Amino acid sequence: MTFTWTEHRFSGGVLALDVANSVVLRFDPERRVDRFADAAAMDSFADAANRYGVERDRFGMLVPARPENRGSLIGLREATDRHFRARALAEDRPELLADLLEAIATVLRRSAHEGNHIALDIATAHSALSLAANPEPDRLKICPNCQWLFLDRSRNRSRTWCDMAVCGNRTKAKRHYRRNKKEARP
Repeated sequence: MTFTWTEHRFSGGVLALDVANSVVLRFDPERRVDRFADAAAMDSFADAANRYGVERDRFGMLVPARPENRGSLIGLREATDRHFRARALAEDRPELLADLLEAIATVLRRSAHEGNHIALDIATAHSALSLAANPEPDRLKICPNCQWLFLDRSRNRSRTWCDMAVCGNRTKAKRHYRRNKKEARP
């Protein structure tokens, strides 16, 4: 199956959350899809992040993680998801922060810069570390439609969905359908 990274896939607000969101339907075992299970899709993520990611100015040109570092990137992705998901749910889980910091350290110890370019795993580690130090945990949210993590950067912190054009529209369309179906009953 061919997969193309689209702008919607980069709605987390920071690279670390976009990487964490590379698992689609994470909590539905029958429909769960790990976009990084395919090495080519993982490698193409770096190029797509260069086009669509909000932190592209921060990191410059991203390149794929080295093949020997892909496992560390997956470990970082999972630690990122666990820690920030618990944080978004206001769960006090210090062991998850410790796991995240260990995953970040593992990536930073094993990876090297690629000239003027930065490898996806290194950039993700820096992004996760910056986010962990973020003093505004109330900006971290979970999309009620797709369960992706995202940063709410709206002025009044009222953003509900990771992407209004996708998840917001789907939710509103379902609500409209149910309302019309209910009204159509005799």
